[in-house]
Amino acid sequence: MPDAQERATEAAREAADAAAGVADAAIDRVRGTVGSPVLFAVVWTALASGVYFSLGVVADHALGLTPVIFLIAGGFFALATMTYVEGASLHQDKGGSTVFARYAFNELWSFVAGWAVLLDYIILVAVCAFSATNYAAAFWAPLGRGGVELAAAIAIIGYVATGTIRGFQSTRARRLIIIVLADLGLQLALVVVGLAVFFDPDVLTSNIELGTTPTWSDAIFAVGVATVVLTGLESASGLAGEVGVRTAGLKRFVASSTAFVVVIYTGIATVAVTAIPATRLKEPLDDEVLNAPVLGIADAFEQDWLSSGAKYVLAAAATVTLIAAANSAMLGLSRLGYSLALNRQIPSALGRLHPTRSTPYVVVVLASVLAVVLVIPADLDLLVGIYAFGSLLGLTIAHASIIRLRFKEPDRRRPYRVPLSVRFGRGSLPLPAILGAVLALLAWVSVVVFHSGARYVGLGWMAFGVVLYVAYRLTQEKSVFARITVPELALRGSRLPGVAYGSILVPLMGSALDDDIIQTAGRLAGDEHEDFDSEEGAVVEALWIIEVPMSLPIDARLPDGTIERARAALRRAKAVGEEYQGVEVVTATVRTRSAGHAIVEEARRRGVEAIVMAAEEPSRIKGGARLGGRGGPRDNFVGEITKYVVTKAHCPVILTAPPADDSWPSPASDLAGDATPGKG
Repeated sequence: MPDAQERATEAAREAADAAAGVADAAIDRVRGTVGSPVLFAVVWTALASGVYFSLGVVADHALGLTPVIFLIAGGFFALATMTYVEGASLHQDKGGSTVFARYAFNELWSFVAGWAVLLDYIILVAVCAFSATNYAAAFWAPLGRGGVELAAAIAIIGYVATGTIRGFQSTRARRLIIIVLADLGLQLALVVVGLAVFFDPDVLTSNIELGTTPTWSDAIFAVGVATVVLTGLESASGLAGEVGVRTAGLKRFVASSTAFVVVIYTGIATVAVTAIPATRLKEPLDDEVLNAPVLGIADAFEQDWLSSGAKYVLAAAATVTLIAAANSAMLGLSRLGYSLALNRQIPSALGRLHPTRSTPYVVVVLASVLAVVLVIPADLDLLVGIYAFGSLLGLTIAHASIIRLRFKEPDRRRPYRVPLSVRFGRGSLPLPAILGAVLALLAWVSVVVFHSGARYVGLGWMAFGVVLYVAYRLTQEKSVFARITVPELALRGSRLPGVAYGSILVPLMGSALDDDIIQTAGRLAGDEHEDFDSEEGAVVEALWIIEVPMSLPIDARLPDGTIERARAALRRAKAVGEEYQGVEVVTATVRTRSAGHAIVEEARRRGVEAIVMAAEEPSRIKGGARLGGRGGPRDNFVGEITKYVVTKAHCPVILTAPPADDSWPSPASDLAGDATPGKG
């Protein structure tokens, strides 16, 4: 039997190595085809689209101060870009600020950042879909109101969800680049023509009476809303490890994207302030201008041919760009959801991958449903306010993480470093990141104070997420602060033979095989497989099952000998299992009426990826023969407990052979009066 087990283990290793080789080859192919153009497309699509919906909300609050607000937002963006580029180049995992926080602090802070950004992605999908319908209304007015508007927004959300589930392809990246380049050219043309036609310094200054028009609270809130331009950074960080950009390219990206934000956003805001009559008269914007502000600029041109031409061209460009931005946001959401599930921050079922497309379709579908719910009120100011809540919280954590990593990992290679750093102790202080953290925190507090929707929805979302996360970890008997991962194949709902597992349930029965099955689980989960290391960890859940007879209450007092046997067996399992590096053994005792049912239910409740157990001997029949002996039915080769587990378990069940003697114990033997180990 030991020889058979060794051969099985060796076969498992070979299968795992083969699977790893296939995965590595696939990653190499992706890295060879996905480069800086994808980075450009994802980030700049978000930048190009943001002006179409954020301009109206910011102008509605900041009025004549709108250009200054967007100039300040450009500074925020410059600080954030440096932080995100350093973080993404330092740890090339998918996830953005959630990855930075994981390595800088712990898994709880990583989840807080990820959950906040997840809210942003959902809202951004909703905002882009809603705004696209309002721009499309230039061609057919009903698209901008009522049931038709809602139906069109839902259709857009469904379209981007379907595209995300199908997967991000190189042809899609090329289309995004073409859309972005065309839109950038159009926006630059709008800035040049608009400044030539409308610019008036007196109008700019006469509209500003700080403290009155706008009020301090509106101006401060507008700064937070203007951070909508930051979402593309999170989406791009989700591509970390899949893009091939050198240090020089990263520096160019920081400079060019910052220049774009300053020129385009400030330029269009200046044109809007001098062109839109409602802003000039210091009045709140009507819904038509609020929801499609760039069309308000087109309407301000006096020449009919210029006004009509600009209106339709801008409406078409805005609609296409906003749909592309919704695509990018959903892509970022899917990457983030995958990362959260892979690190057991949300249940694996939520991060389940599509069987053929390998995309986290469950997360995408749920996010799409939430986006539809958010679209129903048709309140752009509410949506963008909630967006600012999540954006600024995630940005604060990102800045703080980069600062801490300078001291926690001072010698780790950084292809890009935030400039203007000063030595301090064993590390260095990145001054731009410190400034960014302080400003982002203050802006976040202002959003919470001045915007009731952001306050209640944002804080409610975060509270719900933290409670869900803590409850999930505790019910799984996992640490709230430690990183615990599962293999990617665990998110596919199936597994190749012999692939390593990140969490394994091992039911103990007090037999001589307990050490063997714990060792088998340790080999499957331990560092002999390259899928896991000691930092990520793999978990073996050792379970002592006490089967209580129907004649006794389920909570009957246990004999002292039974308790001591359970404790001794679990201590032994922990000692044996943790001999394998990177393996944590978690122990528990379960009372049940049926051992097989308890094993299946505990495996499902704990979300394990495999069950390793010793197959009990079949029951005897008259004459001393055993069911399932030579020539007997195949399904009677093992006993009832094993058959039940193999039939009902939601995950693979790995069996060791039953003992050759009568040493298999009954889970209920102690309570039945037989306290002798190994008798059943």
